Amino acid sequence: MPDLILALDITEKKKALAVARACAPHLDAIKIGYPLVLSAGLSIAGELAKEGLPLIADFKVADIPNTDTLICDQVFAAGFSGIICHGFTGMDSIKACVASAHAHKGECFVVAEMSHPGGKEFFSGGIPEQIAGNAIIAGADGIIAPATRPDRVRVLRGFIGDKKILSPGIGTQGGDADAIAALVDGIIVGRSIYDAPDPAAAAQSYAHLRRDRKA
Repeated sequence: MPDLILALDITEKKKALAVARACAPHLDAIKIGYPLVLSAGLSIAGELAKEGLPLIADFKVADIPNTDTLICDQVFAAGFSGIICHGFTGMDSIKACVASAHAHKGECFVVAEMSHPGGKEFFSGGIPEQIAGNAIIAGADGIIAPATRPDRVRVLRGFIGDKKILSPGIGTQGGDADAIAALVDGIIVGRSIYDAPDPAAAAQSYAHLRRDRKA
């Protein structure tokens, strides 16, 4: 059963830190991306690290290898323990992200398929399978696959074996945590937790999944 990862896409720094602090006992990791970093600065990682949880940088890095390396190096220097990159930029770009992550004793996850409706427009026709395969060849620690489409997660699992799958789209986007739990290693939940009247209680509502995993 999966770890619970909070997608902390809040742009107000004070609120973001308060939500992280309240939810931390019920989480296994925190994922932050451009919304929070652009409003609060990359140094927000240091403040979130005080909660004692792994931090994943969801920058969906997608550039030439040299630029990817520069981005990833900055991310890990700031205190992150994982990074998410795109795979459609090709094998050399994936390898650059993986190399930086592993040089800093971190993890790299490659987006194989996205969770929103538009994700089906171009992440189709065998492309996600190719990306997943490339991710494994490049030495990535796992992939990102959509909780909104469990059938696709099952297919992609066949390409990556026991590597990790982190799965976004739970809750607000329509993904069912209980339906996807047995297929993935981490469920990513954002608005359904941080927009809830009581974010800590919302995070705790997934406790049965975490308890099963750690039993």
